[in-house]
Amino acid sequence: MSATATADLLGTILAATRRAVAVRAARLPIEALEREAARRQPGGARFAAALRETPRPRVIAECKRRSPSRGILRADYRPAEHAAAFERAGAAAISVLTEPTFFDGEVDHLRAVRDAVRVPLLRKDFVVSRYQIVEAAAAGADAVLLIVGALDEETLPALVREADAAGVAALAEAHDQAEAARAIDAGARILGVNSRNLRTLSVDGAVH
Repeated sequence: MSATATADLLGTILAATRRAVAVRAARLPIEALEREAARRQPGGARFAAALRETPRPRVIAECKRRSPSRGILRADYRPAEHAAAFERAGAAAISVLTEPTFFDGEVDHLRAVRDAVRVPLLRKDFVVSRYQIVEAAAAGADAVLLIVGALDEETLPALVREADAAGVAALAEAHDQAEAARAIDAGARILGVNSRNLRTLSVDGAVH
């Protein structure tokens, strides 16, 4: 994929995400998701504890069919089966890609994995709204990924609070020190680092 094709890829994904969320919200009101989330009783504290207290190495294994940078990663993608294998191998938690347009993910993949394993689950997506957080909880997630570079100064702390209210942990993903500081200021208690620039797909292992 060329540099031109990947220019501000993050902005493109976010625009597609907002459209997709609007479609889902029109089809399934958030009130219905809230009822299902209450029944599920997500374990945000359990997710955080798994990263602190389970035997080392504490791996968050990932269920992902495709990525924009590498294309198809697994043509025979069966997330529930893969997740069960990760659990047997000792994964502390499992992340499930649910973004449909660029990663071939589905919320139903998260539901299938929840039915297959007992370890805590992270919904990995481009979360921009409360709807997605409640949707994650209703589908069986115990945590959601919040990409700091995708969220403005008001939205990031608001979504951290929404995650807390829904009972799910917020894993804030930062690309540099400035984003890490923003995540901490927003109240995020779990911080991850991504060396890949999601706007260009370039990778820089140094922390700036």
